[in-house]
This record gives sequence, structure tokens and C-alpha cells, in this order.
Amino acid sequence: MAGMLENKVAVVTGGSSGIGRASALAFAREGAKVVVAADKNIKGGQGTVRMIKEAGGEANFVKTDVSKSAEVEALINKAVEYYGRLDCAHNNAGVVDAEPLPADATEELWDRIIDIDLKGTWLCMKYEILQMLKQDGGVIVNTASVLGLIADPNMAIYSTAKHGTMGLTKAAALGYAKMGIRINVVCPGRILTPPVERMMKMMPEPEREAEKQPIGRMGTSEDVAEAVVWLCSDAASFITGTALTMDGGVLAGGL
Repeated sequence: MAGMLENKVAVVTGGSSGIGRASALAFAREGAKVVVAADKNIKGGQGTVRMIKEAGGEANFVKTDVSKSAEVEALINKAVEYYGRLDCAHNNAGVVDAEPLPADATEELWDRIIDIDLKGTWLCMKYEILQMLKQDGGVIVNTASVLGLIADPNMAIYSTAKHGTMGLTKAAALGYAKMGIRINVVCPGRILTPPVERMMKMMPEPEREAEKQPIGRMGTSEDVAEAVVWLCSDAASFITGTALTMDGGVLAGGL
């Protein structure tokens, strides 16, 4: 039985671990050829490619700093060089750092988070869209956060970047809707990714975090990946400009 994305070509940024790795594996499982991109954790990105190939899929790795225009352009060119086109993209690369209150934050911290989480998403979209316009369209899914919908005083810069990702996604979705390109955004809540696991170790009672989720558990990278793949499939062909909240019901209860 053919997968939802049989013979499609997908690019996944931030594909070395967590949501990005799960997304890349899910794309491959559904029949897509995958280009995995990562910057700092090169071994992790190569490991994701190895996992896909061991499962019988097709994949390549491209080292990419998403905050650098030339590197993002090269990533998309490589994807086309490898597989001839670009059908799907999951712009997932991002960083989250410990932040002080806004007035105590440094310009260096601001630039680091905004450059990767917001500018990086824009650059990826820019070159993905330019390629998709040469074809018969495509689908893009960006990763934001519930902090693109609400705010946290101790994560002000991150929240700013994710709010920006939300606006960028909606504006681009409207701009390219009649050109065959769909663009959506997922907003994960507390997902058990490596950065979240590190943060939880600093909490007084990390084991109680699952109890705070209305659904009774923490989210997994696979939860998010399944939504991303579905949004990229024809099953979601009427969905664009939409933010899909994946937080186990937290925001429904107003925190």
C-alpha cells in the first residue's frame, strides 16, 4: 500500500533529533525522499539519514545554518539536485535558551534566537517557495509553539520569534494560496524533546509535569510529526494559513 507522500520530496530542518528527526522518519515512512538539514548536531542529522536508509527509505544530509541565506539557498538547490523537485518542507530548526526578563536580556541573545527561529524560518520559506513556484506547487509546515499564541515573561524573545512565525505563516499562506502552495504552522506545547527534557531537570518536581497536562501525559515528537505529515498530504488539501495547536488541551483551559 502506497504511503500518503509516495514519491514526494521533503526537506526537514532541525532534523538531528526531537521533532525534526521524528518528522523526517515519518515523511520517509509515507514514501517521501527526505533531505535532512541540521547545523550544530551534524552527527545527529547524519544519524537520522542512516535510520531512514536502514528502514528502506531514501535520504540525504545537508549541513545548513538556517540563519544564513547562502546556506539555505544551497540546501534547496541540493534537494533539487538529489531528487529533481521539492514537494514538502518542514521548517523546524530552532533554539530555546534560558532567558532573563526582557530588560535584562542581551542583544547577543536576542540576535541568536531571532536569527534562527524567525529569520531562519523566513529564509527557508523564501527559497522553498521560489522552487515550488517553478513546479506545480507544494506544501510548507512551520514549527511555532504555544508561545506563539500566548507569552511567558521568562521566554520573551522566544515568544516574540514564535509570534512572528505565526504572522509570517498566515501572510505567506494568503499570498501564495492561488499559486498552488499551502503553508501552515504547528504550535506544540510541552513536548518531550531534548531541550525540554534538559529544562525539566531544573524543575523542583519534573515528574508532575505530565499531571499538569489535561490529556494526562506529555507530548512526543512523534505526535507532532504525524500532524506535519498529514498537513503535507492531499488529505489536508483545503487547509492553509492554519495554526494547529498541539498542547494536550492546556490552552483550552486557559492555563
